Amino acid sequence: MRITQILSSLLIISLSSISNVSSDQIFPAHLVGTFSRNNREPKYTIEFLPEDAPFHPGDNLESMVMLDKQGRRFLCFLPKEEESTTGWASTQQNMSTVLMETDKQLKLKTPDELLQPLNDQCLLRQEGWWSYEFCHLGSVRQLHVEDGNKIVQEFSLGKYDAEATAAFNQNVSHASTMKERYHSHIFTNGTTCDLTGTPREVEVRFVCAETRAMVTSITELSTCKYALTVQCPTLCKHPLFQLEKPVSHTIHCNLIPQEEDASRNEEERVVGESPKVADS
Repeated sequence: MRITQILSSLLIISLSSISNVSSDQIFPAHLVGTFSRNNREPKYTIEFLPEDAPFHPGDNLESMVMLDKQGRRFLCFLPKEEESTTGWASTQQNMSTVLMETDKQLKLKTPDELLQPLNDQCLLRQEGWWSYEFCHLGSVRQLHVEDGNKIVQEFSLGKYDAEATAAFNQNVSHASTMKERYHSHIFTNGTTCDLTGTPREVEVRFVCAETRAMVTSITELSTCKYALTVQCPTLCKHPLFQLEKPVSHTIHCNLIPQEEDASRNEEERVVGESPKVADS
């Protein structure tokens, strides 16, 4: 019953959100919203369907009646919970999967090998007054450019430090890499910071993204110590850096015809049940 309780609350939220929406905006298979508490839990999309194109449910689907603010009634069908399988067949399949995954991992390229297409490339990102130039395995600079290509102010945020990178990744290999899903390069010995008297440093974080390689953000973690995020599509070939794709379920809600609605009303009065009403 846990899924029924969760989805009931989601339905109430979604229906209350359409109180100021006209019917022509709702009924052409209008998607009201997608709900999930986090990226690992299933997502639930609520779809309202018109009377002339209803959802046809399979067997044994739970359903519940909902009212919107205009008094329209919907019969909403809740998706089934996934049930785990047991037995010898399941064990055989799981062992085969483990063997295939192990074989695949033996052939995987390392993150640095997957980043090789960035060799000899420089990526530029502009944020207001400043531009940030990242050159793979080279340097990171903070620039102010005028007249298209005239550099009038420049700070080095660091040069690639292979030794510091190896030490950093060794320290976080059992924690952040799995949790945060990025691979880091450390750049040290940048321009001396006036506030700390020490050279500027930057951690470059490579993340998986299906689009082109580009610098997506620059953050100052502490005084003159930065984190620069670079998205790189080739990194997506490594399973540890692939974005999680949660299971998605659709809750289908059919508009109840007026004649059927009257009959259902009578049945509910007999058994003492009432439909859920969307809260304000």
